[in-house]
Amino acid sequence: MNATDRTPADLLSSALAADPGRPLVTFYDDATGERVELSVATFANWVAKTANLLQDELSVEPGDRVTLLLPAHWQTAVWLLACASVGVVADVGGDPSAADVAVSGPEPESLDAARACSGPRVALALRPLGGRFPQPPEGFADYAVEVPGQGDRFVPYAPVDPEEPALIVAGREFSGAEVVERARAEAPELGLTGPGSRILSGLPYDTWEGLNDGLYAPLATGGSVVLCRNLDRLDADALDKRVENERVTVIAR
Repeated sequence: MNATDRTPADLLSSALAADPGRPLVTFYDDATGERVELSVATFANWVAKTANLLQDELSVEPGDRVTLLLPAHWQTAVWLLACASVGVVADVGGDPSAADVAVSGPEPESLDAARACSGPRVALALRPLGGRFPQPPEGFADYAVEVPGQGDRFVPYAPVDPEEPALIVAGREFSGAEVVERARAEAPELGLTGPGSRILSGLPYDTWEGLNDGLYAPLATGGSVVLCRNLDRLDADALDKRVENERVTVIAR
């Protein structure tokens, strides 16, 4: 990664320039059997489309707040990087009533909470391959319907200031520069030593540790993540087999 990278979006741009074909996020849901692998290029394309959705369709501006009521999931990782690309604050699990946009998963409790947002609301079905809702929740745009038609390249209307707030998680606010600096500083402690490092994370995305282990640290070091939802449903033998098959070098649980 480039030493000049100052925001999470910069990290993704550097990863794309270095090796667009390598795996970046491999996602498992052990409740459904889903597995999906996204290369840097595929992940970056989802990020660009989502950033265009935010900027052009939802009319967010730098400094606006987007509340993410989402689990650890590859689409959540996309939203985090899309927010960083536009320069809006990704408020993970935050108060929707204080948000400019609310993004919810399909769970009824998350949808009910998101309705407190007076601005646009987006729902993610979190179905395999990014599938759409059979019937979109009332009052929400269906992400899987809205995002495919967005542009494959993203250019922010205003440059993103790395010193401005970019992330709120567990009540702690981080600037874009702080996310990058902390991810780089903590990566060696996790055992992420550079390209080829591959971390398996079963941590939720509701803490800095979960976000860092499951996204930012591998991105900051040229590594990759095997992101596992409902990992507690996997027995020890199956976990060992996954670690071997996915060539995992580090485990975070």
